[in-house]
Amino acid sequence: MASSLSGAVSGQEQGGLNPADGNYRPSADEPFMNEQQLQYFKAKLLDWKESILRESAGTLQQLQTDSLREPDLTDRASSETDWSIELRTRDRQRKLISKIDAALRRIEEGEYGYCEVTGEPISLGRLEARPIATMTVEAQERHERNEKVSRDE
Repeated sequence: MASSLSGAVSGQEQGGLNPADGNYRPSADEPFMNEQQLQYFKAKLLDWKESILRESAGTLQQLQTDSLREPDLTDRASSETDWSIELRTRDRQRKLISKIDAALRRIEEGEYGYCEVTGEPISLGRLEARPIATMTVEAQERHERNEKVSRDE
């Protein structure tokens, strides 16, 4: 990790803020997907992944300690419904982790931040809101329209 931060330190020497210290925000005034921006999004993705894994560990711990042996059938049904919802949420988060891992791979390969359809830069605002985005808003809208047309046929 120390070697990955060296780019951030050199960015700080150039007058920018260090992405690792939490004060940095990508700006359109700087070169797109420069070292600072890459480090910023990498840290954001890693923090997100760590948060999901912590929540999952908490769910697993609770599953191991809590019992679904409620004496009342209504209470048991309610508990089972709650756990079913929780487990579905965890499954969605498992899929999200694979998308986060794919985004981290794109950072390493130098492809992060560019639309997989058009090759154009994805806006910083979109990446800030959804760091796993793989398409520009326009390409995503076209994709969703085409999907809808396919479903309707």
